[in-house]
Amino acid sequence: MRARSLFRSRGFTMTEIMVVVGILGILAAVAGPNMITMVRTQKLKTAAFDVFSSLNFARSEAIKRNRAVTVTPTNGDWARGWRITDAANTVLRDQSGWEDITLVGPATVTFGSNGRPTAPVAQQFNLSAYNVASAKKRCISLDLSGRAVSKEGAC
Repeated sequence: MRARSLFRSRGFTMTEIMVVVGILGILAAVAGPNMITMVRTQKLKTAAFDVFSSLNFARSEAIKRNRAVTVTPTNGDWARGWRITDAANTVLRDQSGWEDITLVGPATVTFGSNGRPTAPVAQQFNLSAYNVASAKKRCISLDLSGRAVSKEGAC
């Protein structure tokens, strides 16, 4: 009799397992869409940081090398990536693009030897994530001194 009660006390019943599986299914259905939005929002922040750091890198290289440094989009599309080159066409850095990110910016950005952009107007980069319900956006502005500023929201 004792062996039989020990055998029955081990493990879970099929009903208990089905209840746990049902609860996990409900939790996954509720958390799934929020997780997708979080991943896309984080991808947008990463893309904005890459643009921001590349602009700062290009500016510092222009000052260090005492020559112009240009940031050019890949095939005219910033979302596909960009290349940073100096006046002698030496490639300083290549940056790949991202899927699900829209990135709109100027045709090129060139920093002079003083670290200031050669364009006489402030330049902006607009980033947005595809398929995000709240339409997340980020803006990177390049002021006339060459300083990049990143903020949440549209430009």
